[in-house]
Amino acid sequence: MSVSRRARAVRILGVVSASAALALGTAGNALACNINEFSAEAKCDGDKGVITVTDVDPAGIKAKVTVYLQNNGADAQKIGEQEVKGSREGTTITFAEDWKPNAEYRIHVKAAPYVDEDIKPNLVTPATACKKEEEPPASTPPATPTPSTPSASPSKPAEETDTPAPTPSESESTTPAGNAPGPAGDSNLAETGADSNTGIIAGIAAALVVVGGGAVFFGMRRRGANSEG
Repeated sequence: MSVSRRARAVRILGVVSASAALALGTAGNALACNINEFSAEAKCDGDKGVITVTDVDPAGIKAKVTVYLQNNGADAQKIGEQEVKGSREGTTITFAEDWKPNAEYRIHVKAAPYVDEDIKPNLVTPATACKKEEEPPASTPPATPTPSTPSASPSKPAEETDTPAPTPSESESTTPAGNAPGPAGDSNLAETGADSNTGIIAGIAAALVVVGGGAVFFGMRRRGANSEG
C-alpha cells in the first residue's frame, strides 16, 4: 500500500473516532443528571402542607435539593435540604412545610458537575390552605331585657304612717281672752238682752202684786161685813 493511501486511511479513521467520541460524549451528557428531570409540587398531608421534589434521572446521580421560601423575589427562609438519587421510575423526597396559600418557593438542585441551578419557574402553592378555617358560630343578638315593673310597696297601716297628725294651731287651741265665757248669770243676761234695770222693774212688779192682793183682801172682807149687817 502506498504512503498516500495509508495516510488517507489513517485520516478517515481519526475522523470516525472523533465523531464516535463526540457522539458518546453527547449521549453521556444526555444520560447524565439534568435540571429538566426534577419537578416540585405543593401537597397536603392531612391538615399539614408538604413540598415534594421528584427526580427521574435514569443514571441515578446523587443531587442535593434545597428549598427556600421567597419574599418579594428574595430568599426569606431556608426550609430544608436533602439528597436524592433519581431513577427511571422517579424518586420523590418530601419537605415538611406547612405552607400558606399563594406562597412562593425557590428550589435549587446541585449535582456536580452536571447541574447547579433552580427549578423553573418557582413553586407557587395553591390558593386554598390544607386546613380549612373553622367558621365562627353565627352570633345571635342578645335578648332585649324586659323592663321590670317595680312592685307596688305595701301600704302602711294608718297608725304606721310617717305623716304626723296635725297639731291644733295656736288660734284653735287657745281661746282668746276677749272671748272667754263669763258666769252663768252674765250668760243668761247676754242671751235675753236684759241690763241692770231688770231688778228695779221686778221690784215694782212685786210691789204692785202685793198692793193688788191687799186690795182684793180688803174688798172681800168689806163685802162679807156688808152681808152680815
